[in-house]
Amino acid sequence: MEILTQLSHTQPTLGVRERSELVNTCVQSVFSLPSVQAMQEKDEAKAETIQTLHHQTLEALQTLLKALFVEDPTPAGLKSILEPLGPWMNSGKAHERARAVNSNVSVLNHMLLTLPFFVPLGFPALGLLLGRLILRIGDPDEEIGREALDGIVILYTILDLQKRARDKEETNKKELYESNKRFLGPYNSVSPCQNILRVIAEFGDFLGPQQVKDLLLAALEGLKGSSEAPGKDFGEMMQLASEVTLSWVLEWYRHRVLEVAATRFPPPTFLLPPCLPWLLHWAVHLLMTAPAVPQIPEILQGIYLQLSHIQEPRAREVALLPISLLASSFMTEVVVALLMCPLPLDSNGADMWRQLILCKPSCDVRDLLDLLLGTLKEKPVTEKGQASIVPLAAASGLCELLSVNSCMGRVRRIYPQLLLALLVQVHYHIGLNLPGCMSPSRDTKKDTQPSAFVPVRWVVKVVKTLLLKMGCSYETTFLEEQGGWELMEQAESHHRGVALLARAMVQYSCQELCRILYLLIPLLDRGDEKHKITATAFFVELLQMEQVRRIPEEYSLGRMAEGLSHRDPIMKVLSIRGLGILARRTDKTAKVQALLPSMVKGLKNVDGMLVVEAVHNLKAVFKGWDRKLMDSTVYVEMLQILLLLFSDSREDVRSSCINLYGKVVQKLRAPRTQAVEEQLVSTLVPLLLTMQEGNAKVSQKCVKTLFRCSCFMAWELPKRAYSRKPWDNQPQTVAKICKYLVNTHQDSAFVFLSQSLEYAKNSRASLRKCSVMFIGSLVPCMESRMTEDRLNEVKAALENLRHDPEASVCIYAAQAQDHLLASWRNSWLPHGDLGVCDPTTTHRWSPSCENLPTSHQRRSWIMQALGSWKMSLKQ
Repeated sequence: MEILTQLSHTQPTLGVRERSELVNTCVQSVFSLPSVQAMQEKDEAKAETIQTLHHQTLEALQTLLKALFVEDPTPAGLKSILEPLGPWMNSGKAHERARAVNSNVSVLNHMLLTLPFFVPLGFPALGLLLGRLILRIGDPDEEIGREALDGIVILYTILDLQKRARDKEETNKKELYESNKRFLGPYNSVSPCQNILRVIAEFGDFLGPQQVKDLLLAALEGLKGSSEAPGKDFGEMMQLASEVTLSWVLEWYRHRVLEVAATRFPPPTFLLPPCLPWLLHWAVHLLMTAPAVPQIPEILQGIYLQLSHIQEPRAREVALLPISLLASSFMTEVVVALLMCPLPLDSNGADMWRQLILCKPSCDVRDLLDLLLGTLKEKPVTEKGQASIVPLAAASGLCELLSVNSCMGRVRRIYPQLLLALLVQVHYHIGLNLPGCMSPSRDTKKDTQPSAFVPVRWVVKVVKTLLLKMGCSYETTFLEEQGGWELMEQAESHHRGVALLARAMVQYSCQELCRILYLLIPLLDRGDEKHKITATAFFVELLQMEQVRRIPEEYSLGRMAEGLSHRDPIMKVLSIRGLGILARRTDKTAKVQALLPSMVKGLKNVDGMLVVEAVHNLKAVFKGWDRKLMDSTVYVEMLQILLLLFSDSREDVRSSCINLYGKVVQKLRAPRTQAVEEQLVSTLVPLLLTMQEGNAKVSQKCVKTLFRCSCFMAWELPKRAYSRKPWDNQPQTVAKICKYLVNTHQDSAFVFLSQSLEYAKNSRASLRKCSVMFIGSLVPCMESRMTEDRLNEVKAALENLRHDPEASVCIYAAQAQDHLLASWRNSWLPHGDLGVCDPTTTHRWSPSCENLPTSHQRRSWIMQALGSWKMSLKQ
């Protein structure tokens, strides 16, 4: 270190980073040495030598620090020297704290002597240095406390000299130091906190918002040291010193804001502590020169970071104290800062939220909840389209506040607004990802990775908590059993989850339903689509309440009727649900039934699951309607919509639609109109093919629906048409069915062909296979009706299916081609010309098909088509 001191005079000088690394290394090597007493006890014969060497080592370090300061007497240079000393001042070992304080005082004293070189540049890190020295005043070791106070006197003298230099006043440094020492008072070994209060008060003229923030963070650092210290006395003294520092610094901030307000409004009367009448005097100068609001986000961020290192309960209480003190006067700023806590909230973030109302002075709970409610009404997406954590953070904060029983009365006041705002936030957060947010893992295994944080599940958790706190335990249990929470978390089923919750609240007679009902009426037309869907889904279920009779019809029946023409399919389905509920009331039945055609038409081009949901709700509208007066057109339109969903990829949709189709057919009454007959005839092929897809549940529904159609239409289908056995080994059954269809419904033959060709394009291989078999048997039955275009269409379809990825489809496509060619050729050739190959033994065209008798030249276009088809197969 002595060599380094000599080298400090050489050029070039060290950079800031190199100087900081050098100081860190030297400080670490010296301060971490055992105490002098421990080293002497280990080697008593060299006790005096050890004492001397220790003194020389510490002196060498301090000399080096002074030399480095002279080398770069700038704010950055001083900071690089003082910063590494900070952590050692909070060490749990007395000898390490003593070395750190002594070195700090040594550098400050040297700075005082060289002040003219430093005056124009100000003083960096004043708050941190002052805070660390203040905490050491309360050190259990009186020598450390005295030296820390002496360092504060030197620091005060330096600041005083800087001020006098700016005013161009000549002052004797030594006299000023002695004067300031008397001014700050002697060290009070009995009650060092008195010294702390005096120092805080007198340094007010030199502290701006940044310095005060640093001072508070230094006090929090002291709490961290108190938790790690082995000695009970040290920990208690550190906590006391930190508490005094935090309390009075924040008290000053509160008075500063009130003083600023007093310059614009009549000043209120404040009761200051009788022992500190100088506190207001301390604030006067800074009131006029600094912003009124402190740097709260940085302070709260510092508290959050320090809490991770503070485990002792009393120390945590002290660390959380600034939150309640600040919130009593700066609630909005504190809440905004808390909204920036990392999500999901850990125990530290949760404690910070609860601190707002657990400890005195606390903020107004009513204002706090109103502020959170306003935040929950915001969208979790910024104007630039980026995800915002603010609404989710507000929901998390609310969840923590709900754990405090004392605020439940205030929560109940705005419970309806909170519930609806949270339900809308659930909708907003579906599919929303917040990068960097991970759910804290409770598994202690090292190999276990934390699960991904899903924002929508977190908001749903808050909804559950709110309901339970409001006494809705039956409702939450009902949703758990019905899978309502999972429905609420999915975009396509969110409205179902919300409706299930509202239905449960109606079923269990929730006391707040009337307030929610009257709140929802004006909200139905507000917000974006997600907001409207959520509000409408809840409102529709409340139409079951008796209190709905008091609502003007325009807000119930009128709103539901308007929803039938809404562009969003979900809104249409919700409106149908609402009308179905209203139809149960005798005074509304006729008006609702008059809207039935509009309800059915609104379901066109709507997703299958929504159609199933809507048709179930339409049953209530059908009940009680005089079928003799009912127009069958409504039934036909409903059947058309359901028929389109027979080929839906979702099993539940297919099964439900086929089942509903049969139930609608049951409601039909004679006489049969042409539209009804055509509609039911067009159902034959879809039912027959779907029956063969291999799904037992769907096939069973097909059999029932086909039987109902047959009964109504008086069809005499072959008995095997109702069989669910596969057609693979029953070609005669398929041929018999096709022959019956063509002979019985000749005008619909091409409809059957078109339907089977469409099903041949289905994504399910089982449907493609049975479609090919059906086409192979249907087309020969249509010999006299086939046209060139139709034949080419069949040809192209079968050719494509021969290259299907499913092997069985390829095989049956090839067999269908051979069967068709054989059937057409045999019907055109003379009965004696049997010199043709057997199509079941080869997939090639027979050469004998090339030259047909002249008696068949009238069908030349068919011959040309068959010839080109054969050539394509050979290729």
